[in-house]
Amino acid sequence: MRKAGIILFWAFMSFCVILLITLPINLQTQLIASLVIVTAMAIIKILRAEGKWRLIALAFGTAVVLRYVYWRTTSTLPPVNQLENFIPGFMLYLAEMYSVMMLALSLFVVSMPLPSRAASEDYFPTVDVFVPTYNEEAGLLANTLAAAKGMDYPADKFTVWLLDDGGTLQKRTSTNLLEDQAARARHQELKALCHDLGVNYLTRDRNEHAKAGNLNNGMKHSTGELIAVFDADHAPAQDFLLETVGYFEDDPKLFLVQTPHFFLNPDPVERNLRTFERMPSENEMFYGIIQRGLDKWNASFFCGSAAVLRRHALDETGGFAGLSITEDCETAIQLHANGWNSVYVDKPLIAGLQPATFASFIGQRSRWAQGMMQIMRFRFPLLKRGLSIPQRLCYMSSIMFWLFPFPRAIFLFAPLCYLFLDLQIFTASGGEFLAYTLAYMLVNLMMQNYLYGAFRWPWISELYEYVQTVHLLPAVISAIINPRKPSFKVTAKDESVLVSRLSEISRPFFVIFGVLLLALVVTIYRVYAEPYKADVTLVVGGWNLLNLVLAGCALGVVSERGEKTATRRVKVSRRCEFGLEGKWYPATIEDVSVYGARVNVFVQKIPHLAVDTRGEIRFTPYSGDGEPEILPVAIRNNTVSGDIITVGCRYLPEVARHHSLVADLIFANSKQWTDFQLSRRGNPGLLRGTLWFFGLAFYQTSRGLAYLFKGTGARLEAAREGNRS
Repeated sequence: MRKAGIILFWAFMSFCVILLITLPINLQTQLIASLVIVTAMAIIKILRAEGKWRLIALAFGTAVVLRYVYWRTTSTLPPVNQLENFIPGFMLYLAEMYSVMMLALSLFVVSMPLPSRAASEDYFPTVDVFVPTYNEEAGLLANTLAAAKGMDYPADKFTVWLLDDGGTLQKRTSTNLLEDQAARARHQELKALCHDLGVNYLTRDRNEHAKAGNLNNGMKHSTGELIAVFDADHAPAQDFLLETVGYFEDDPKLFLVQTPHFFLNPDPVERNLRTFERMPSENEMFYGIIQRGLDKWNASFFCGSAAVLRRHALDETGGFAGLSITEDCETAIQLHANGWNSVYVDKPLIAGLQPATFASFIGQRSRWAQGMMQIMRFRFPLLKRGLSIPQRLCYMSSIMFWLFPFPRAIFLFAPLCYLFLDLQIFTASGGEFLAYTLAYMLVNLMMQNYLYGAFRWPWISELYEYVQTVHLLPAVISAIINPRKPSFKVTAKDESVLVSRLSEISRPFFVIFGVLLLALVVTIYRVYAEPYKADVTLVVGGWNLLNLVLAGCALGVVSERGEKTATRRVKVSRRCEFGLEGKWYPATIEDVSVYGARVNVFVQKIPHLAVDTRGEIRFTPYSGDGEPEILPVAIRNNTVSGDIITVGCRYLPEVARHHSLVADLIFANSKQWTDFQLSRRGNPGLLRGTLWFFGLAFYQTSRGLAYLFKGTGARLEAAREGNRS
């Protein structure tokens, strides 16, 4: 009886909603209703009301969106008998419906994300720690392995494995002599490194099924109840296992505990726009909001690293899935479909590196997008037997997100159909645009601000989508047409941009900017030449201007800033002693990176403080018996300020323990990563955030054009020099 009552209630409410969004009203009433709803949402946001008020505000916004969808569907499509207008008009309509559908899925997933849960303590199952590698250098691996080995966990309960796919027998017996020699040298170097660090080295005969095959080979040679996976550049904090393994005792059907990916360095967008220190990173929206929302529906999925999995669950499905190039999400779908559960722990417990160049960034995102398209073709979660309805919707939300290059490209070029070709792909007056479209856009932005708040500033998602669309669109189309074609490619993360330059894949962005700038000129001309159509021309021209702002900001993204280091420095403030020629001076370690440290020495003068002079830092590590230990360094620079000498140092690790000390300095304390994330989380609001973004876009447009003219001038000068010679 109660179930029937609930069904009747929802049927009645649905009928009321349908009646509301289809109610025939005049344009003035629609405009007034939109203003009232926008005002109500703004008041709720200003008052920072949460709980049911948050849901009420989202419900108001949903009503405006649904009203827009009804109007857009019934009143704005060009006649079918005018194919030149109908085809591009219908494509634009589909792009908008995609955006509405993704908004609906976002509301379902993250409207009320799950709060953090505590894990059991004093539970110590056996754990195999896998660090898969393909072509990463030994120094990078040494930091990760040393950090993994130094985790706070009973030493007899966990084993660290380096799974080397760069030194396989296949590579060491290659007919390519250079590949053969490089693989042999790598094999010997990494075996020696693992021996020194006290971790297990494992390779295999052939490079089959990429990362998934490498992990499955590790499973064949290990026996731990749980398996922790870290990418080669993802070094864990000391408390990683203590913060994660307890969940497995609470739930015998738990297959996964996933933690966020925190990065020490900015991605190319953040680095070139210089927003890393003051604005949340792109990945924080996923790990800080979306994964928590997925966790509510038992749909938080494996992200390839920074996770712990149950061996028994993996054995049940044949190990890590390798049908797609995104083995992590594919593996999670299989296990969720088999009735296993997952947990997301919203605390950064690893620190890694992001791609340093824009080209590597696009290569990484192309792999993710193509892998998701493979999963959609081969696994199709919506019809996957064993998944609950919420899980199906959650997985479809994550997969269909990567279709964004299609609508983004359509939104970019749709205004040009009217401005250049005079096609009527959207039949509406300027007043209707104001009452329906502008209200919809404003409410959409407000709803995004409600959902993601301090984790995503206004217009940043649009910028990230635009800069990826140019190169991801052909990659996604290729994966849809031939889903077996994409192959796994390791993302380069130890690069650095030594000199300022334009990215090697920047040309399309300047071409698009030039076309949109020409369209702006055409807009101005048509307003004066065709005043009777000025209202529509101004609306379409405003749309094109917004695209121009995004395209201009993207010019700054592809203008690579020169930096000598790939990683940012992490503030640590640890007491130490600085040693030089047998004398020790009181000091503090102010900040560290994966390559060196900055030390404040409290003394007026130190003799023989020259560049490349060997020195030592003596400090007490977080792990160990509490006794100070010595890390050798080389002096790179120094500055004097009163009674303090600031010394820039480069690590000189000579034995395995030195790598452990470096890892202790950078990675042991996870609290520093949480503090850094919280320091840059702040919601500027829709108005202030929009003004900030437009100012940023104007500056980045000028910077990008300056890089272009400078590069063009340098090439012309080089050509003239060549002709003279």
